[in-house]
Amino acid sequence: MSLINTEIKPFKAQAFKNGKFIEVTDADLKGKWSVVFFYPADFTFVCPTELEDLADNYATFQKLGVEIYSVSTDTHFAHKAWHDSSEAVSKIKYTMIGDPTQALSRNFEVLIEADGIADRGTFVIDPEGKIQIIELNAGGIGRDALELLRKVKAAQYVAAHPNEVCPAKWKEGEKTLEPSLDLVGKI
Repeated sequence: MSLINTEIKPFKAQAFKNGKFIEVTDADLKGKWSVVFFYPADFTFVCPTELEDLADNYATFQKLGVEIYSVSTDTHFAHKAWHDSSEAVSKIKYTMIGDPTQALSRNFEVLIEADGIADRGTFVIDPEGKIQIIELNAGGIGRDALELLRKVKAAQYVAAHPNEVCPAKWKEGEKTLEPSLDLVGKI
């Protein structure tokens, strides 16, 4: 069964953000748009490039009212150590959630059980706590924050305009579609 349009499951986890350890729960993801960005592990190769890309675009996400939460099965202590030792990761201002119990990775169905790590899973969650976008990549394939940003804008547009849909490659300000019987077979 797909997780699209399902409400996120309750959770509580420890995280690292802006030099402090904090607790994050499912309630923190509600009331605003959120991106939950799973990655396999700290101190690896592709992961810091993705997290740095998100860090470089974090202000743009925030302007759209979107909060970013990165998650791996490492602890919040490991996140701090990585943040303190990596030039790329030190740019991060968003929340880095630790999931050493793997509960969050299981909730979002991205846990690679045999390895105890998460797949590269991206989830866009609306203010009601429902999953609107899911993207899964194989371990060696990094994600692009600008493509994610485009998808978030499309999800926000559709949420604000329930009678419209965004076609392929839609970008903010471009024409959308209004599904109707008149469009069937004409696109």
